[in-house]
Amino acid sequence: MRYPIPLCTSGPLLNRRQFALAAAASLPLAAPVRARAAAPEVLRVLAWPGYADADIVKTFEQRMGCQVEVTVIDSDVDLWQKISQQTSEAQPAAFDVFAVNTAELQRYIQQNWVQAIATATVPNLVKQLPRFQNRAAIPGLVHAGKIYAIPYTYAEMGLVYDRQQVKQPPTSIAALWDTRYQGKVIAYNAGTHNFALAALALGLPSPFRLTDSQWPQAVDRLIALRRNAGGFYTQPDESLALFKNRHAALLFANYGRQQETLFRAAGLDVGYAIPKEGALAWLDCWAITRGARNPTLAAAWISYLLEPEPGQMLVQRQGLANTTSASSDYRAQDRLVWLEPVESEDRRNLLWSRIVSGDRASKVLAP
Repeated sequence: MRYPIPLCTSGPLLNRRQFALAAAASLPLAAPVRARAAAPEVLRVLAWPGYADADIVKTFEQRMGCQVEVTVIDSDVDLWQKISQQTSEAQPAAFDVFAVNTAELQRYIQQNWVQAIATATVPNLVKQLPRFQNRAAIPGLVHAGKIYAIPYTYAEMGLVYDRQQVKQPPTSIAALWDTRYQGKVIAYNAGTHNFALAALALGLPSPFRLTDSQWPQAVDRLIALRRNAGGFYTQPDESLALFKNRHAALLFANYGRQQETLFRAAGLDVGYAIPKEGALAWLDCWAITRGARNPTLAAAWISYLLEPEPGQMLVQRQGLANTTSASSDYRAQDRLVWLEPVESEDRRNLLWSRIVSGDRASKVLAP
């Protein structure tokens, strides 16, 4: 789907080819060339819903004298399919700039479908909060000393708790295993995140790359979670129904504060906490395709979105955090564990399905 964006009529941002055409347009009998030179530069943006609203796009078009075409995606699979539609290295990519989370970004870098971004072309990087200016500390952004994406928005997976049953905000992931809440814990039904959660609870070095010796520990931990849980969900509405029906005390919020908002809107007295071990978190970034027609214009788009107005609209309209303004929802000491590719999604999901079915550890780990 594309937004119906009007053409811009203000002066275009010219590349070398356009400059030559503009010069030719000044010569007699060059009307066809003149018409081509007058066409505005087109920036092709691939984004998630709410990342490039029409009014935000219009301001950028007017400022840069360009036209922006926005294509909206609805899944990582959709994103991959659209970016992978490259015909050859000699031809431009179908899109110039796109939004992608740090875990997925690694696949695009490996395929050489994105290009490094020079920080000088994104002057508003100085407006970002310290944790995002330290790009080398965010897994996946920097390869061989080069930056391949710029952080834009994020959300974490914390703990939602019933204030009547849990008088003090839980400080540790271990609360999910607290036998005081047996049958009153609601967990997420997916192997990839749950094994990462178990690794955090165990204090393992990496929640995304389990070694051979660590799998049994993680399996035992998740079997214990299954025994303590009163239900598992996949969608936010399902989590709300389970929380109410089971009179739950605690929930692992895979959808983060969106679930806290959902529960409160339903009249539940809940709180939200980020545990001391850290909360798994996704971080969406802007990346520039290898075949972008105008990388400078793409970088200008990224820089523009780091300005106050687009950042505040992201917060107000989408309920998401931006990377430039401090939020009362996040403390400087809160640890966010940015998602990374895992050693094997297939194995995690297979073992998790066995755990949910009630298998013992020996059967779960069987070949």
